[in-house]
Amino acid sequence: QVKFVESGGGLVQPGGSLRLSCLASGSMRTNYTMGWYRRGAGRQRALVAEITSESKSNYADSVKGRFTISGEVAKNTVFLQMNSLQHEDTDIYYCKRRDYSPFGWFDYWGQGTQVTVDS
Repeated sequence: QVKFVESGGGLVQPGGSLRLSCLASGSMRTNYTMGWYRRGAGRQRALVAEITSESKSNYADSVKGRFTISGEVAKNTVFLQMNSLQHEDTDIYYCKRRDYSPFGWFDYWGQGTQVTVDS
């Protein structure tokens, strides 16, 4: 079982910044990917940004150049620095961890944190 502590969401004006944090704890693999997803207009959770346990990152096109993901591998923690926030970034942001084993992978989800961009 993996548990998450997510923080950093809130209300911010357009053009502003927020920093999300996600700490994972529990029984976990050393080979993993952690990142942030949001629902968006499609109402299915879509990737915002993710980082691997080898510190390789991946971003959705809509946030490239504005968001930066970083992580502390030993602490199972990831951060998402969000700059130049826009109305379209308003959503619930979910932390996700994918653990890899020789037999496949398994996903764990946090409960989400609300980000609202509004003047």
